[in-house]
Amino acid sequence: KALFRPVAMMVPDYRLIAEIMLFAEGFGEAKGLSNKMTQLYRLSSEQLSKQDHYDFGMRAVKSVLVMAGQLKRANPGLSEDITLIRALRDSNLPKFLYDDVPLFMAIIQDLFPGVEIPNVDYGRLQGAIEGALENDGLEAPTTFVSKITQLYE
Repeated sequence: KALFRPVAMMVPDYRLIAEIMLFAEGFGEAKGLSNKMTQLYRLSSEQLSKQDHYDFGMRAVKSVLVMAGQLKRANPGLSEDITLIRALRDSNLPKFLYDDVPLFMAIIQDLFPGVEIPNVDYGRLQGAIEGALENDGLEAPTTFVSKITQLYE
């Protein structure tokens, strides 16, 4: 019993960690973006349905920040807001239930007012997906094609 000593722990400051990582990835507006990102995860954990596979912790924050850095390097001319929104959307939407997707997108619209989120054009990929489904005798509803595209991303 003498070997077991009490240990004090505290909750990490997600905003500060996100800010530092965004600066490290090359974002100039890291302070505001990190604040919006942590608010998004806090609101999502409170408002979306409770599911075992939903993760709004440090692991999710880290993966979104790494993805945002990759998107920034791939598209340096793209606005930093849009880059972060795309990373948040692309990493979170595939794991959400159908009913939670509109709520998540509404939270994003509230945190980033006036920012138009462009959809990525997957012309050749989408054509190949629809062609493969047709060859197998399957229908190609847009929700199914979008899930396949999310898996690709």
